[in-house]
Amino acid sequence: MLKLGVNIDHVATLREARYKGRATGEPDPVAAALDCEAAGAHGITAHLREDRRHILDRDVWALREAIGTRLNLEMANTPEIVGIALDVKPDIVCIVPEKREEITTEGGLDVVGAVDALTETRKRLNDAGIEVSLFIAPEGAQVEAAARTGSQFIELHTGAFAEAFENEDARQREVVRLTAAAMQAREVGLQVNAGHGLTCANLPAIFGVPHLVELNIGHHLVSRSVTIGLPSAVKEMLSVMKGYQDAA
Repeated sequence: MLKLGVNIDHVATLREARYKGRATGEPDPVAAALDCEAAGAHGITAHLREDRRHILDRDVWALREAIGTRLNLEMANTPEIVGIALDVKPDIVCIVPEKREEITTEGGLDVVGAVDALTETRKRLNDAGIEVSLFIAPEGAQVEAAARTGSQFIELHTGAFAEAFENEDARQREVVRLTAAAMQAREVGLQVNAGHGLTCANLPAIFGVPHLVELNIGHHLVSRSVTIGLPSAVKEMLSVMKGYQDAA
């Protein structure tokens, strides 16, 4: 069964728009996470950015205490954030590239150019009982390098697919890339997640990509929640996801 991890970053984005610098504020990302779990989500994802633009340290600790499913901490490979992960002990971390000027994470991690550093971090996290995923573009060299780090998962960046969705030829090219990367990952012992830009409308177009374990989806669900509520948005996405059958 394809699992859904709900990214609650943009619940915190909305809170910080009014309550930045305050000890409390609404909406509460932890309450949102609990609503997602109650609606059937299999896990909760939160990105603790270096600039703390949305999710804050207190949110991560509160999520660790409150949720009953799987906590996925997205993070850059920096000493400060790695140290926090080792203290909080999420179930899994997803290491992502991070640029201060970007609105959201754009592009995949350059694992090829950072195998040694990522391997060292992976070992430290695994020794603490934390699984490791690397957020990468669907490129053969990056998949191969991810396997060399000893990580348990990759998360395929589906942003290019989402951007190409309205153009049939371009969309199909991206589906081919995702499929090849997923198949290669399985061959080298990696489990495969995916995320970025996925919606109820575009998701069925990647149902042919094999070996997917979990989708991490945030912005679309928070956006849908404005009109139909967060639990309904989660249930809607889970209903679409039932169409995925890994026949490979």
